[in-house]
Amino acid sequence: MNKKLILLLALFTCCLTACKKITDGFLSDTLRYKSADLYCQRGLPIVQSDPINLDGSTPPITFKMMNLRDSFGKGLPAEFNTKYDITVFKAGMSFNVDTDTTIDLLNLKRETQHVTPMDFNTVSGQLTFNKGSVNLPLGIYVFDIQATNVHGTKFYPSLGRINVVDPTDDDMFQLEDKTNNAFSDATGAVTPMKGLKVTLTKVSATGDRIILKLVDKNGNAFNPSVGEIIKRGDRPTFENYTKFHPITYNDTSMVCDFEVPPFPLAKYVTPTTDWGHLIYYRIPSQFILIDGLAAHAYSSNVRIAFDIKLDGTYIVEFKMTDATRTP
Repeated sequence: MNKKLILLLALFTCCLTACKKITDGFLSDTLRYKSADLYCQRGLPIVQSDPINLDGSTPPITFKMMNLRDSFGKGLPAEFNTKYDITVFKAGMSFNVDTDTTIDLLNLKRETQHVTPMDFNTVSGQLTFNKGSVNLPLGIYVFDIQATNVHGTKFYPSLGRINVVDPTDDDMFQLEDKTNNAFSDATGAVTPMKGLKVTLTKVSATGDRIILKLVDKNGNAFNPSVGEIIKRGDRPTFENYTKFHPITYNDTSMVCDFEVPPFPLAKYVTPTTDWGHLIYYRIPSQFILIDGLAAHAYSSNVRIAFDIKLDGTYIVEFKMTDATRTP
């Protein structure tokens, strides 16, 4: 091959290369969430999914959620697109236990928003659920994603599944203490009793109310309104953690309207002691019989602590499995 022909071939190759369009950027075929199953624990103040993994794709990417439907391919329940009133703290504001001492002061920091229960972030692909999600029907909902960047646009069918579930007890409630001791009226001697059995019952998703009950092994509730449950000296009681409303007493329980979760909002601290969330009560000996001990010679000293994390009305019951109420 002579030099002239080689030169012509080289020039031809260069022309072909120059005419070929260079594609900008990269958009992966395998964009994905960390897990395709995304969870909405309905009613929690905020639940946020992981972002979409870009898999090396060129940012920025604009995401679009498409064809959100139930797991049977039917239409989406209307609740997803219905706006609900939710109370939230204003941007940049949060609760301060030292200064927000009344409902009026608290409300200066809060506002009501009229929003849908779910928000989709077009930049990250994250889903965010708010308190309004309490209205969403339980179930599994599937959606597709469209992604666009400098490279172009691609469609990803059934990329995610939204699992709308009820919060677990751990989401709503944390038990911190459940101690019970028999206290001798004559000598002051302390005898350990069996640990209290704790039951949490969510009555409703609204109300921000705790109904606290102490019951005997037969389920009979001690009556705080007639002195069957009393304070223990200067130790903290349920009342020490009520910020905005007084405790009300009836013949089976102590009732607190806590206004804003979590409850307690803060630890109880005195100049000498950090009590944490501890609550102390005594059931006088005339109202209780303790298994294996002399009748009406021992009081019951109860020490409990718990944390309610979510809006709603709850019955929190502490049951003595080795004592009987004797009104």
